[in-house]
Amino acid sequence: MNPHLVLRDVLNAYKSGDISLKSAEEKIQGLQIEELGEIARIDTGRGVRCGMPEVVLGEGKDRDHLIEIILTLVRKSGKCIATRVPEDVSEEIAKAAAEEDFSCEYHPNARTLVASRLPSPSLHGGTVGILTAGTSDIRVAEEARIIAEEMGCRVVTAYDVGAAGIHRLFPAIGMMQDADVYIVAAGREGTLPSVVAGLVSRPVIGVPVSTGYGYMGHGEAALASMLQSCSVIAVVNIDAGFTAGAFAAQIARGTQNEED
Repeated sequence: MNPHLVLRDVLNAYKSGDISLKSAEEKIQGLQIEELGEIARIDTGRGVRCGMPEVVLGEGKDRDHLIEIILTLVRKSGKCIATRVPEDVSEEIAKAAAEEDFSCEYHPNARTLVASRLPSPSLHGGTVGILTAGTSDIRVAEEARIIAEEMGCRVVTAYDVGAAGIHRLFPAIGMMQDADVYIVAAGREGTLPSVVAGLVSRPVIGVPVSTGYGYMGHGEAALASMLQSCSVIAVVNIDAGFTAGAFAAQIARGTQNEED
């Protein structure tokens, strides 16, 4: 297994004398916190400590605070991913990032933004398969996809293959038979993860999506259905694309480490 990119940078910096032994130790332990006045205490060591980037929730934050948090993370750790970012705010973030020569890519379907001064992540060999029951579930699936890719995974997707037209599912699974883990997003009655888990030999992560209406609508019926699944699946919270993507990437990476 190759060392984490940030860890490699720390070791090289200590070797060349750019940082002290104490500073290198603190960075390796992932204990670095950057305080932005009374606004935020940013965890810049998460990538080293947990093997996943710090991800900022854009929803509910003051736009000026959000921009400063994102820029600070890129300055300190090289990259920042922000989820649930409104499109108009993403345009302001892109302008601020350009002024500091950071790249900034916004994914409107997922409302996810990636700002970085680093090259694209290298693939570690793990593969994540992502399926959705309907097109209304794509927004959540896309959030999961971006997170998994940013954690070094190859991602294969197949959307709108739900149980209402079950014949659509089999070709989709066939194209991702080499996946190390599957993410299955579904709203309404949330059947699809259970069906997929009965057809594949790898872990399945069910993501209930807040589509559907009426009794137990807005993802509640899907969540209850997945929790009651007779197939073996793991279930994350409603619309939790980030959690599903990060968890799947950890599983895929662990599978590759075992093979190495």
